[in-house]
Amino acid sequence: MFPKPHAALTPNTFEFEQLPLVKPTGFREYDARWLFPKEINLMGVQALGLGIGTLVHEMGVRPDIVTGHDFRSYSSSIKLALIAGMQAAGLRVKDVGLALSPMAYFGQFALDCPCVAMVTASHNDNGWTGVKMGANRPMTFGPDEMGRLKEIVCGGTYQYRDGGSYEFVEGFLDTYLNDLKSRAKPISRKLKVVAACGNGTAGAFAPKLLEALGIEVVPLDVTPDYTFPRYNPNPEDMEMLHAIAHAVKEHGADVGLGFDGDGDRCGVVDNEGEEIFADKIGVMLARDLSKLHPGATFVVDVKSTGLYNTDPELQKQAVKADYWKTGHSYIKRRVNELGALAGFEKSGHFFFNEPIGRGYDDGLLTAIAVIEMLDRNPDKSMADLYRALPKTWGSPTMSPHCDDELKYGVVEKVTERFQKMKEAGETVGGARITDLVTVNGVRVSTEDGTWGLVRASSNKPELVVVIESPVSEARLHEMFKAVDGILRENEGIGAYNQTI
Repeated sequence: MFPKPHAALTPNTFEFEQLPLVKPTGFREYDARWLFPKEINLMGVQALGLGIGTLVHEMGVRPDIVTGHDFRSYSSSIKLALIAGMQAAGLRVKDVGLALSPMAYFGQFALDCPCVAMVTASHNDNGWTGVKMGANRPMTFGPDEMGRLKEIVCGGTYQYRDGGSYEFVEGFLDTYLNDLKSRAKPISRKLKVVAACGNGTAGAFAPKLLEALGIEVVPLDVTPDYTFPRYNPNPEDMEMLHAIAHAVKEHGADVGLGFDGDGDRCGVVDNEGEEIFADKIGVMLARDLSKLHPGATFVVDVKSTGLYNTDPELQKQAVKADYWKTGHSYIKRRVNELGALAGFEKSGHFFFNEPIGRGYDDGLLTAIAVIEMLDRNPDKSMADLYRALPKTWGSPTMSPHCDDELKYGVVEKVTERFQKMKEAGETVGGARITDLVTVNGVRVSTEDGTWGLVRASSNKPELVVVIESPVSEARLHEMFKAVDGILRENEGIGAYNQTI
């Protein structure tokens, strides 16, 4: 029998891989992330594969699974160890090779596999690894499945089964790109687009797709380099957005598109070099798509702008907005449950349901949606469409360090603090508290529409703080100062990665 994993091993034991190493905190709410080899070794990855297979059988799902890996130097090795474990647990594995996460999700449909296990750490710094998993397309695991998987792996209660197999799927990249091309409408408008990939895996995919659509592409940092030499491939990262803005202005591009490390997210910069946060892009797309689909429902995460409820154009189209938990698995599942046309996250995960997509997040499909929006508005630039939105002042997603062992407790204390303040009629940032949304962390809103969010990051040892005000930039700063002050009443809060 395969040995039970250990959360920590001595250097000598680790060096010879005599035992599997799996740090329990690597199991997040909706995927898994570890530092390799500090927090997980190859035997630990094999144990994870055994655990995935055991869980799939426990769930009663047909044991066909698609897998792929990002371009990091160690990802192929990790995938092979994962495959060994999944085969031993009786899974029939179809390997699509180097892939974006949405390419693996597409494989669930194209290869008729209910299950997926994509080896990627997305935009996390080099040294991280992880797996995005699911067993009920197009959904990925949520807290219940991840909690059970953690029990199986850390408890060593794997179930071995016969029937495991392996197949490498040749030429699947072209199959994936051809499917995206078939979903795109013919583009009649001549467009120049900056395609920024931050040296992530998307560099091997995005420019090729855009060129096939007849777009003039300005490639930016498209050569895969897992050291991420210029900036982190994260469309929420201001350094990446600044680089895109510079390239847009330098080349006179119509729009700049930034793809994250595993290609399931897309960020946007307009033709004037203005960096548009993804929640506002979601409002623009909702405006555009609701003209084709009046009365549509859109799911948005709690980090997103309040405009989904207040924008006159969306109200005119009878749009229904549903604010839900942040996280690709949460939004994906909610979109499916409600039959929503799309789901939007401030992080840049966009989920398009039929007839646009299949319900999973794909940064390349998001790029197509943005390009088609421009094509349907030939007399307007991206900047014109952005200026047409009601004005709000918003922060980027700000992430102070907080250890995984502490972060959820901190959020509970902050939530309790705001609840007591609301009950007592106190103000925050100089305005009375009118509403608290606690579906995911705490989103505190005030009487003038200004709001602030504090939640725990689901994939890094960080908290997440977002602020927005429809009043003024000064109110934005006042609210941030107030929220940050309450946050720092707790120990263990580090510096922000970026701030306003």
